[in-house]
Amino acid sequence: MRTRLFAVAITALLPGIGLLTYNELSSRHARSAEVHLEAAHATQNAAAEMDRVLEGAKSLLIAVSVLPTVVDLESTSCSASLRRIADSLEMTGAILVINAQRKLVCDSQGNPSGVDFSERTYVNDGLRASGDTLVVGTYTVSKLTGAAVLPVAVPLKRDGATIGVVATAIKLDWLQARMTERNLAGGGKVTIADRDGVVLAQAPSTATLAGTKLIAPLLAKVQASGPGTLDLIGPDGSGDIVAYQPASLNMPVFVSTGISSSAAFQSINRTTWASVSMLVLSIVAAFIAATYVGNRFILRPIHRIVDVLEAYKSGDTATRTHMRGTAAELGLVGDTVDSLLDELETRRDTAALAEQRRALLVGELRHRVKNTLAVVTAIARQTFPRDDRLESFSQRLSALGRAYDLIFAGEEGSPDALIADVVKTALAPYDKSSGAPFIVAGNPLIIEPEAGLALSLVIHELATNAAKYGALSNDGGRIYIAWESTNGRVTFSWHEQNGPTVSKPDRAGFGSQLIRRAFPAVYNPELIVEYAPDGVKCTIAFNQGNSNAQLQSVR
Repeated sequence: MRTRLFAVAITALLPGIGLLTYNELSSRHARSAEVHLEAAHATQNAAAEMDRVLEGAKSLLIAVSVLPTVVDLESTSCSASLRRIADSLEMTGAILVINAQRKLVCDSQGNPSGVDFSERTYVNDGLRASGDTLVVGTYTVSKLTGAAVLPVAVPLKRDGATIGVVATAIKLDWLQARMTERNLAGGGKVTIADRDGVVLAQAPSTATLAGTKLIAPLLAKVQASGPGTLDLIGPDGSGDIVAYQPASLNMPVFVSTGISSSAAFQSINRTTWASVSMLVLSIVAAFIAATYVGNRFILRPIHRIVDVLEAYKSGDTATRTHMRGTAAELGLVGDTVDSLLDELETRRDTAALAEQRRALLVGELRHRVKNTLAVVTAIARQTFPRDDRLESFSQRLSALGRAYDLIFAGEEGSPDALIADVVKTALAPYDKSSGAPFIVAGNPLIIEPEAGLALSLVIHELATNAAKYGALSNDGGRIYIAWESTNGRVTFSWHEQNGPTVSKPDRAGFGSQLIRRAFPAVYNPELIVEYAPDGVKCTIAFNQGNSNAQLQSVR
């Protein structure tokens, strides 16, 4: 019962659990889309900022490329001009002028001319560039300063011909500081990498990452066809939602912005924990309520009713539930049980009174039957001459009286009779004081009153005939009597031995007819009489009736 109450409580909470789950999934889906969009906007802002930085470098280089000392490739005067310009700049390192032979002509730091830059890709790309195109290199360690920089260059032209390049480098520590200052990711993390996937700057950063490769998922997006977003799971299990913009001709660097999933979903997680906590408290409260309500209003009343019924069954007929007006609906059940037990007691008293009256009537009937049999016997003795027929008639009346005695004697217990008692009573007048003419064998078996009366008359007739013509007519005669019950049908057998030779009579007398007609048809009787030379054999089979249950109690 308690388990069912818990199931009811859980079932009542299921709609709330379903609604909570739906709201949780819906909120997380909406927040995920929102964070992806935020990351994409932050990436666009970071890319726009990087574009402004590159545009500023381009403007600087174009302005330098038109200086006469630069165009004329005058080493001494060129270096002085470049120094004055570079001293006012924080973004860039040295400003270089490199001729078509990839040799340093001059720079803002006064380094000697002739340094070879032929292996620098950005120099070669700048010499091949057209117009005032800005060439952006990759992560580079400066030959002149040894610092990590992002080199940029524009072609240096004279009379429309390319005579060299003007180059500078964006300092990566300055770039990282600028990204951190602008807080472009709104609390997230901005990463700038070159077209080879080498990190140039990351803000904010607690470690120097410049010069390292991007992680594999981002490295695969450096040359992607267009911007996008993805979810990343770190080695520690933490997740980031990352938006990226791949390197292209217009934006020759890779830009990505990552927003921590834990930070992005912090408010939702807090709401989730609060909801789950309330749900757990609700479940606990429901279980407590189910336990209390179940014990107080269901289990205890049910146990009270069951205990009363068990006590009543055990013989305590005065016990009652006394639940009128208590335990709600089950109180009505308890009150109904009390009413039922009261009614049973009333009926029991009525039945006991009726039994007393019936016993009185049975006793009166027994007395009157015996008186009637005595009157009939007296009338017969006064009416008929004293011969064998009168004696036979008197003995039959006596057998009928003894059969009634046996049946009426059972009124104090069961109205049915044991076959052994019926046989013993019917044969009592023929049992000799010395010797045992009757050998009786059979299990205790109960039969109904009508069958007992009929069997008593049959046994008396068989014994009378045996005394006149059969085994009881001499001292050595024996009669074997046995019975058994199979599938509710009784088989009674009478077998005479050691008596005079027997032959079948020429006609059936009254005794034979009585034997054949003694049992009522309701018992479906079957009679077989064999007149064997060694003695009469009589077998009677009849239905046992409704005595099966009582037979079990006797056994």
